[in-house]
Amino acid sequence: MAGTMMYGTRSITEATFLTEAASSGMMEVQLGKLALDRSANSEVKKFAQMMVDHHTKANQELTTIASGMNLTLPTTLLEDHQKIVDKLSKLTGSEFDEKYMDEMETAHERDIALFEVVSNGAPTTSVRAFAIRTLPTLRIHEHHADKLDDKVD
Repeated sequence: MAGTMMYGTRSITEATFLTEAASSGMMEVQLGKLALDRSANSEVKKFAQMMVDHHTKANQELTTIASGMNLTLPTTLLEDHQKIVDKLSKLTGSEFDEKYMDEMETAHERDIALFEVVSNGAPTTSVRAFAIRTLPTLRIHEHHADKLDDKVD
């Protein structure tokens, strides 16, 4: 089928990518705000603010791209992302910090894999360009998450 890309064992479309990227970005903003409220660790809070700032900007870009393709992005999280927010919403203190950083490392690893597929295979220039442009930032986030995860574990 034209316009599909292989992501692991799944065949995805640009619409699937935009939806998943938007939900992941919204999750990272929500969790960042939660971390700003729940964490006592200044490094975790600094990371959380970076997540809020960067993913808010990326989500605005995604909305513009989707609009240009006559697609409407979700305004609520996909089920998997909502489960993560629900799980972390029940935690506080160092337990929150550990789980938050674990989730941020995992989420960014997944995002990097997805964005790499799209940066190489998306037929629409704006979608491919967004993935290419965003990958370095996601890699920086994953690196910071990995380092912080080691500190808070």
